[in-house]
Amino acid sequence: MAETKLTGKQKAAAIIISLGAEDASKIYKFLKEDEIEFLTYEIARLQHLDPQVMEDTLKDFYDICITQKVITEGGLEYARNVLEKAFGSQAATNMLERATKTLRTKAFDFIRKADYKSLLTIIQNEHPQTIALILSYARADQASAIIAELPKEKRIDVVERIAKMDRASPEIIKQVEDALEKKFNSIISVDFTEVGGVNYIADIMNNMDRGNEKYIFDELSKKDVKLADEIRKRMFVFEDIVMLDSMGIQRFLREVDSKDLVFAIKGSNKEVADVLFSNMSTKMVEAIQSELEYTHNLRLRDVEESQQRIVSVIRRLEEEGELYIAKGGKDDIIV
Repeated sequence: MAETKLTGKQKAAAIIISLGAEDASKIYKFLKEDEIEFLTYEIARLQHLDPQVMEDTLKDFYDICITQKVITEGGLEYARNVLEKAFGSQAATNMLERATKTLRTKAFDFIRKADYKSLLTIIQNEHPQTIALILSYARADQASAIIAELPKEKRIDVVERIAKMDRASPEIIKQVEDALEKKFNSIISVDFTEVGGVNYIADIMNNMDRGNEKYIFDELSKKDVKLADEIRKRMFVFEDIVMLDSMGIQRFLREVDSKDLVFAIKGSNKEVADVLFSNMSTKMVEAIQSELEYTHNLRLRDVEESQQRIVSVIRRLEEEGELYIAKGGKDDIIV
C-alpha cells in the first residue's frame, strides 16, 4: 500500500495529468486565472506518482463525481438512499462526506464582488433568516456595513441568526439563490459549505464601528448573554496585539501576570514576541527571556489559557478607556 499522501491541489493536478494534454486543455477553458496558476504549478512539481496513489486518487474523484451528480439531481436524502443501495451504508456515508467537503462550489460568489449598497437595497426587506444566510456568504466588511444600516430591531436578529447558524441545506440555499438570481442576473450553483457561526460573526463585529458594536452587544446580551460573551471572546485574539500602539501595550503589560506573559510568548509568533519585547523595560526583557530559557514542554492548553487571560486584561482596559484597539468601521477620532 502506498504511503504517499497528496494535498488537495496535488490531487487536482494528478487528475488533470491523467486526462492527457488534449482533454486537460478543454478543462482549462473553464478555470479561473488563479486556478490555472496553482494547477500548472502543481503539475510542474508532480514529476512522479506511485501507480497505487494515482489509482486511489482517481477512484476518490470518480466517487465524488457520482455522489455530487446524484445529490444535485435528487437532493441529499435521495442521494443517500441510492448510494446505500449501490455501495452499502458505511461507503455511502463516506462518499457523501467527501462530496460535501471536497466539492464546495462558490455559492453567492457574485455578492462578494457586489457593492454593499446594492446588496443592501436588494436584501434589506428580506426575512432576518434569509439576510443571515446571504451575509454568511458575503465578505466580513460587506456584512458589517450592511448590518450597521439595517433597522435596529432587525440588526440584533440577524447577528444572532448568523452566530447560531451551522449548516444550510442545499434545498434552502437553492431557493434563496433562485430568488436572487432574477435580481442579479447571475447563474449560481448549489453549495454544501458550512456558513455563519460565532467565528464569522466575530469577524463581522471586528469590522463594525463602535457605536453599532455597543448597541448590538447590549441588546444581544439581554436575549442571550452566553452567545454575546462567546462572540466577544473571539473578537480580539492574542496575535492581534500587534495592532495596539506602544502606549496600549505598555499599559496592559503593567497588568498581566509574568508567568502568563512567559507562557503566552512561548507559544506566540516572532512578530508578537518582538512587539512585546520592544515595549518592555530592559530589566523586564531580561527577566522574561531568562524564564523562557527554562520553560519547556508546555501544554498547548496552558499556553492558550495564558494568552486568553492577557486578552481579557486588554479587553477590560479597552472598556475602561485605558487603551485603544484599532478596528474597522467609522469611529470618530477627537484630536
